[in-house]
Formats: sequence, structure tokens, C-alpha cells
Amino acid sequence: RRGGAPSTGAPLAQRVFSRRAAVLLARNTVVSTAAFAVGLAVLWLLVERLAMSKVLAGALSFMVATSLHYAFGRSWIYRGTERSVGRGYVYFLANGLIGMAITVGLFAALLHFTSMHYLVARVLVSVLAGLVMFLLNAMLNFRRL
Repeated sequence: RRGGAPSTGAPLAQRVFSRRAAVLLARNTVVSTAAFAVGLAVLWLLVERLAMSKVLAGALSFMVATSLHYAFGRSWIYRGTERSVGRGYVYFLANGLIGMAITVGLFAALLHFTSMHYLVARVLVSVLAGLVMFLLNAMLNFRRL
């Protein structure tokens, strides 16, 4: 195991439910929470001050938060990754697009089918999308699990 990289021969369940995964998830939660707060503020600003469509504003604020998350994720959560900054960002954005599809799809559904406030809906869908993105980035992009 070089540079803290995981044992590639270990079974997936063993890697996902390891102490290492717990540490990465804890760090990811700190960064995600901060990036999410910025994204939520951007969402509020776009909807309340600029009268943008809630779903479009949700998508834009998601991309702002995702870019911020990458910067801190690369330097703290997944430090020591061997993937180049540019290539890692492309992978991160690709994973982010999967997360955005989950986020925007569930967000739009909650807004359409419930009377839930848009900020509450955004918080709820972030949990599922965040876990999916964490696993994609930890295993495929930064290769730390």
C-alpha cells in the first residue's frame, strides 16, 4: 500500500466499511457541510434576490458547491492522490453530474409532489446525492477506498 492507498485486493464491503472509509467520510462530511452551506446560500440568493427558477438555481448552486468541494477534497479529504489536478477535477465534475442528476431529479419531484419548502427539499436530497458522490470519488476518482 503506497501513500495510504487502499489494498485493491480487499473485498468492496471490507473497504467501504473500514476505519479508513470512516475517516474519509468524516472529513468528507465536514467539507460537504461547508460547501453545501455555500451552495444553499447561492440557491437562496438566486431564487429570492434574482428571481431565478428554483430548479435552475438548484443546478447552478450545486455546481458552485461541487467546485468548492473539489478544492478542499483534493487537499484534505483525499490528500496524496496521484491523479493530476485537471484530470481529477474532470472526474469530480463527472461524478458531480451524477450527483446533480440525483439532486435535481429528487428536488424537482419533491417540489412537484409535495408542499415541502424548497430549502428543506434541497437539504433532504443532499444526503443521498452526497453519499453516492462520496463513494464514487473515494473509489474511482481519488482511489482511496
